[in-house]
Amino acid sequence: MPRCSPTPRVVITSREQHELESLAASTGALPDLHKSFAKLSDPQTNSIPLSTIHDLFSVKVANLINSDDGVASSTQNSFLKLLSQLGQTIVDLFFVADEGGGVNWIEFLRGYTKCCARMPVSMSIHTLCRVFAAASEKAGFLKDLGFEFYDTDCKISGNFTPGDLIILLWLCWVMSQVTKRVPLFKVEDKLGLPDIDHIVLSAISTCVEARDELKMWDCSALDLEVQLPAQNVHAWILKTVPGLADCFSQYVHARIQCGSSEDDLDCSSLLLECSPPMESNEAHILTWGRAWAISLTLRSTLSEEVLNVCVPKAENLLYREQIIPWWTWSSLHGKGLNRFWSNIEGYSGPMLILVSGNSPEVESSIGRWVIGVLTQQGFENKDVFYGSSGELYAISPVFHVFPPSGKEKNFVYSHLHLSSRVYEPRPKPVCLSFGGTMGNERIFIDEDFAKVIVRHHAVDKTYQHGSLIPNQGFLPVEATILGVEVWGLGGEKSKRVQDMYKKREEMFTEQRRKVDLKTFASWEDSPEKMMMDMISDPNSVRREDR
Repeated sequence: MPRCSPTPRVVITSREQHELESLAASTGALPDLHKSFAKLSDPQTNSIPLSTIHDLFSVKVANLINSDDGVASSTQNSFLKLLSQLGQTIVDLFFVADEGGGVNWIEFLRGYTKCCARMPVSMSIHTLCRVFAAASEKAGFLKDLGFEFYDTDCKISGNFTPGDLIILLWLCWVMSQVTKRVPLFKVEDKLGLPDIDHIVLSAISTCVEARDELKMWDCSALDLEVQLPAQNVHAWILKTVPGLADCFSQYVHARIQCGSSEDDLDCSSLLLECSPPMESNEAHILTWGRAWAISLTLRSTLSEEVLNVCVPKAENLLYREQIIPWWTWSSLHGKGLNRFWSNIEGYSGPMLILVSGNSPEVESSIGRWVIGVLTQQGFENKDVFYGSSGELYAISPVFHVFPPSGKEKNFVYSHLHLSSRVYEPRPKPVCLSFGGTMGNERIFIDEDFAKVIVRHHAVDKTYQHGSLIPNQGFLPVEATILGVEVWGLGGEKSKRVQDMYKKREEMFTEQRRKVDLKTFASWEDSPEKMMMDMISDPNSVRREDR
């Protein structure tokens, strides 16, 4: 296709065009929009053909590798059909063709601002649900969502099934991953679909009224025949995983950037598989699905850092111990608080701590759970609580997030014995704790990392209320620790600072080990030699030098 000048040949005369360009400029995308329009438009009609915009926003799936028997094939097929309708759905909802059948500059701007302009999070969620509902209807499997539009708001009605929610989350995952892989995918570029059962169970436990009757242990979301009201799902997204609201706008923005690049639009295809390599390998507690769930709760740069730690790099994993199988320890860094401290000391950036436990009252094969803590700073050896902010997470089997309540600041307690012990009339606990108060911690991990105690949220005023494990009552739950992982989220800078700290400590330790004989007096004049001589021959007459 012949290309025109770097900027679209449209005379800026209308007030509406100026307003649209101002909105696009506020997002920082106006230069990319100019380049994309110049590349994609027909110089004779000065508009972009609808088929070209359709190809721009489409995701072509080469194949779906089924590596997870727990996901029904019907759900996979519905997801593939939805992806095939994504580009056409975006065109139908947001881009209006002119009389010549193309999209001119003004409509191109208007379509972009409908998708990516700054708007409340609630409206972004409505836009995402509109795209999902329209694409699902085109794919022929969802017709139960309705939308009522007002001047400044939109009301959603209808119901989701667990299968619908899985497809919606998979769609957001694909859009977020496509966003991170600019320029476009190469042919048959592999992209895994993570296990998101814990996220769907979170929505079910929040949106269903009879949630107490649901059995969350060893439960698959697709096995639950429940209807989730769309308004409740909207509220759940807003409270638990607000990061979903940005997936669609970021996807559209990334595709506009691709349209402004020199790459060919026809080479985009995906080879989807149901689980990434790390997901299928249970070597780590932090899987892609769990990392993505945590990242969706964050509205800062930490969201990207959480996903980045899933890339198998040694510098991301600060500490790890895990039982594989239950009678043996597979410990990378050693077991206990001292080994934990020697690996995380000096790291000043945010950290994600994951603890896997096994509830004694539930059968061992299905009673495993995972909880997590996100700290905004490094650990310190103190005998009091400290910290500026943080979040608690119930990760598996049901995902929930508990941000700070703002009432207290007992975020972290980490205390261990110093190498040079001194007498303590009232010794403080040697442990790792989060939330609560001394003696009534929300999460308590003992010195040996052998047991963890999870208490009811009534003892905690630092983090918001909620159950960290399913069916948690008022009594403390004491469980055996199956694994502990600590991931650094401070990036290369924090790791570099920690390496410098460790080298400095090693240098000081080496200096203390070396003995400089020149600094000592002669052996002949030393009191030690006199004592040795007296012991060897006590009757010997010795002259005292005065």
